[in-house]
Amino acid sequence: MALLPQNFSFSRKALPVIAVIGLIFAVIFIWRGVPDRELTEPDKEPPRATGTLADASRVAGSGLVEPSSEIVDIGTALSGLVTDLRVTPGDYVEKGQPLFIVDDRAIRSRLSETQAAIGEARAAIAEAQTTLSTAQQQLALYRSVEDSAAVSRSEVIRAEGDASSASSRLSLARARLQAAEAAAGSAQTELSRLTVRAPMSGEILEVNIRPGEFVSNQGGGGGAPFIRMGQTRPLYVRVDIDESEATRLDMGAAALVSPRGAAESQVKAAFVRAEPLVVPKTSLTNSATERVDVRVLQVLYELPATVEGQQALFRVGQQIDAFIPAKSGMKKVDAE
Repeated sequence: MALLPQNFSFSRKALPVIAVIGLIFAVIFIWRGVPDRELTEPDKEPPRATGTLADASRVAGSGLVEPSSEIVDIGTALSGLVTDLRVTPGDYVEKGQPLFIVDDRAIRSRLSETQAAIGEARAAIAEAQTTLSTAQQQLALYRSVEDSAAVSRSEVIRAEGDASSASSRLSLARARLQAAEAAAGSAQTELSRLTVRAPMSGEILEVNIRPGEFVSNQGGGGGAPFIRMGQTRPLYVRVDIDESEATRLDMGAAALVSPRGAAESQVKAAFVRAEPLVVPKTSLTNSATERVDVRVLQVLYELPATVEGQQALFRVGQQIDAFIPAKSGMKKVDAE
């Protein structure tokens, strides 16, 4: 302590200064750490009802856009390599249009073998018919002879045996022809099944296969369907209505629907139907007040058609917000 004056008191002079400096630093630290509480306009407008529903009793729900046919997962009846892929996402196909073709070389070889077997059976039938005709004529000739000494009994028996044998060979050849034609029909059926066709008219939504990949009739290894399609003309929205609000819903009334994140863009969707089964809630909105331990009534509405040249406002799988009129005279009851 040689550097300090002899009468310097650390507790009476230094400690107060250090305390004041620490207090200043604490004030500055707290002041800089206070969050900015200035009110600003939200980046996205929250969903809201407009028009006549703005001040009227209503029911709100969220949901998803889906094809009017729902989504159809396309598989294959027979396994093999994809040799030709005919569609891409966004294509609109007609019912029966080829989607992809599985390697058909083995089936075509079998079909060629059955065609050859058919030709062989038909040749055998022609030969058996000629033999039978000759044997029958010979037998008829022997039987027309009145003199029993001119033709022996053994010759007649032999002619009868030849005719019977020729008839059996003809029946066998005809049976072989039927078997060959059945095999050809089976091969032709399998050949047609190797061309996977659209089960309905609709839009290709997703393609998860490429030429050269192996497809199995047991489904894809990753669980994804080979092709997903659906009837998108028109589009439907499936709105989830909480079971506590379902009784207030004005069934049959049109709904105001807006895409998630674009509350200013609203369209009027026509009522289609309500599903008869109330199911557990699976579509979540990420709202802090949302309950997930409820069941929901699913109601379907038809979106208006998109005008040609206008950008599509709704797409399959997109989340939406919907506002639907409530029944007159019914007020919302808050659950305790």
